[in-house]
Amino acid sequence: MTTQHFHNGTVWLGAGAEPSDSLVTQDGIVVAAGSYAVAPVLDRVSSHDDAEFESIDLDGGFLMPSFGDGHAHPIFGGMEAEGPQVRSCTSVEEIIAEVKRYAETHPDDDWITGASYDGSLVRDGLFDAEWLDRAVSDRPVVLRAWDYHTVWCNSRALEIAGITAATPEPQIGEIPRRDDGSPLGTLREWGAIDLIDAVRPPHHDSVRLRALDRAADYYLARGVTWVQDAWVEPADVETYVTASQQNRLKLRFNLAFYADPRRFTQQLPEMLSARQRIEELSDPFLTAQTVKFFADGVIENETGALIEPYCSSLHNHGMRVWEGDSLAEAVREVDATGFQIHIHAIGDAAVRQALDAIEYTIRHNGARDRRPVIAHAQIIDSADLSRFAELGVIANMQPLWAQLDDLMTVLTVPRIGRERALAQYRMRSVLDSGGHLAFGSDWPCTSGAPLEGLSVAVSRQTDDGEPDGGWTPEEILDVERSLDAYSRSVAYQGFADFGSEEWGAIRPGTSADFVILDKDPRTLPPQELSATPVRRTYLRGVAVHSAD
Repeated sequence: MTTQHFHNGTVWLGAGAEPSDSLVTQDGIVVAAGSYAVAPVLDRVSSHDDAEFESIDLDGGFLMPSFGDGHAHPIFGGMEAEGPQVRSCTSVEEIIAEVKRYAETHPDDDWITGASYDGSLVRDGLFDAEWLDRAVSDRPVVLRAWDYHTVWCNSRALEIAGITAATPEPQIGEIPRRDDGSPLGTLREWGAIDLIDAVRPPHHDSVRLRALDRAADYYLARGVTWVQDAWVEPADVETYVTASQQNRLKLRFNLAFYADPRRFTQQLPEMLSARQRIEELSDPFLTAQTVKFFADGVIENETGALIEPYCSSLHNHGMRVWEGDSLAEAVREVDATGFQIHIHAIGDAAVRQALDAIEYTIRHNGARDRRPVIAHAQIIDSADLSRFAELGVIANMQPLWAQLDDLMTVLTVPRIGRERALAQYRMRSVLDSGGHLAFGSDWPCTSGAPLEGLSVAVSRQTDDGEPDGGWTPEEILDVERSLDAYSRSVAYQGFADFGSEEWGAIRPGTSADFVILDKDPRTLPPQELSATPVRRTYLRGVAVHSAD
């Protein structure tokens, strides 16, 4: 038996619990916390000469349950290191230069693909194919935007995909055009992006596995040990299965199969087969218990579904991915097979449609512990706020988005106006109304570092401390509730609050999944939180990341 004794620091057991000063684990399981409980355990260990013992000096650090990410795209995130590095580019010219540099150093690449550029660099997020032609004109170039709902192509890519002035507008998608009807070069949402994906060769399995490895290292360095992959298609299933078979999974993943309204009837049997295949692996680091629906797009593309129209048009209410009652019926079918529901809903109309679908499902399928999730919930109409608690819905929000950054001021506020802008990301309102709140990142759309999100959750300010007092200060959360939303609440979302693999809290019987921070986040100014070093990350009692 291996015993670990953590001491000489603060052991935070969770929101509302009195912190401890020491902790003991045995074989990766918490057995005691606090001096009085720890002492007899250590006495018993000292009486066994053959016992393995590790004394871990926290040196004034802060130990807490490890973080979870309740909504992310790890393979996408890992893939960002492949292709031209456009993420840090601050102008169109910088992007063009980087694409040109990459093309010149990779002459054998038939397609040049990369992610993810800043959509706010150009008015309305509309990027022209001719700009990329200046970098590369003889090979197709496809770049994803930071929102992952948009791509930017050069003329060669449009030509290969057969996208012309005669191409009709696709279902659940948009092709922005020039005055003469020719495609501009920006494609919005899956119906349009699929036209490119249909002719673009897939990445090699080794590249995808490398991306998953890279994503795991990224997360462990930031104290995250469980991730909800919120958009999984058949190729992703193969990547996860192969990684499991090769013993390459470094943290816990739960997969959410993507439900496409255009082929849902064929998809459901495939999802059930994939779930069974993953269950047969019996890998404690891999589950597949969730199905992901998109109710709408994003505000920045004017594809987020709104009750009242966008400011740009009296008739534009955004895009509904599932028309009529089709979302409710699809959710009911998926729920009947035992899957957890996870619905992307940005606009208030989409949030209402998602809540309606969940209510319909409960009414037809009966009561059970289903823990449905509505991800993002950027705008919640006041009439729908209490329904989260009434229906047992978990609001999975991205706290890093609740600030007046360029994305908000350049793309979001002009589209929805000041009144609706002030009703965004109602995190505290959800909690105060009795609902469940869990945090996610949507990485790589934005940073996957929980401490960066924590900084905004407790301040509603930018890195520069703007605005004074915080934006929509009535929605500011205290530090302990925010830490809880990144740990215990994500574990609850993942059905990890019971059983032998329980994590997200520190009490006897839970898995020793910890993060050790350099400082106590409860004592730090908000702007210092994002820079707080993560010393170590533990998974089942094993130090899977160390800053040393």
